[in-house]
Parts: sequence; structure tokens; C-alpha cells
Amino acid sequence: QVQLVESGGGSVQTGGSLKLSCAASGDVSSVNGMYWYRQTPGKQRELVAGILRGGGTTYPDSSAKGRFTISRDNAVHTAYLHMTNLEPEDTAVYYCNAESYTTARGYVEVWGQGTLVTVSS
Repeated sequence: QVQLVESGGGSVQTGGSLKLSCAASGDVSSVNGMYWYRQTPGKQRELVAGILRGGGTTYPDSSAKGRFTISRDNAVHTAYLHMTNLEPEDTAVYYCNAESYTTARGYVEVWGQGTLVTVSS
């Protein structure tokens, strides 16, 4: 099984930057895609960015494109989300998600506990 632990959240002012980390442990060889989602109260969790093991990236959230960069260090089994030029609308709990595949369990989605990002104006 895979476990995910996020870190790096905190409080910043508008225009500031933060870098979130998501460390995977356990059966890390089964992990392919790693993703960052965010969620605000009363809203559904939304996908911000994703990265495959080979480095291919996706940024479905147009508001994050150009300001957020997802990266990954496979040697330490960690994904990152570097967020710049933060706006109050970026305030949310950010969750790491990983896609794990094994022949025994098939595809399994794993979630971290979330890390809070607060951007003040």
C-alpha cells in the first residue's frame, strides 16, 4: 500500500509563494500519476495539476496555469507544487493524490491528509 504525507502549507500575503511537498511511502514502485487537488468549504475537490512518473504534466485548472508548477523527484518519491503570485482565491486545503497500480489490487487511488493554504489580501 501507499501512504502520502503533504507539507508546506501556510499563510502568505497576496503575491507570495509557497511550495507544497507530497512524500510517498510504502509500495512506491506502484505509483504512476501524482496529482494536486484543492478544496474550499462547500465546493467539490478540484484538480489543480498532475504529473506522471515519466514527467508529463497537466494543468486542468486555468487559474493555476502559469502560476503553479508541478514537479516530481522519483528518487525520493516526492511530488511538489510550487505556487507563485498567490491570490486570496487560492485559499484552500490542498490534497495530494496518487494513482497506484498492482496486479493484486488493480488501480487504487490514495489521498494525503491535506495541507491548508491561506492567502490574505
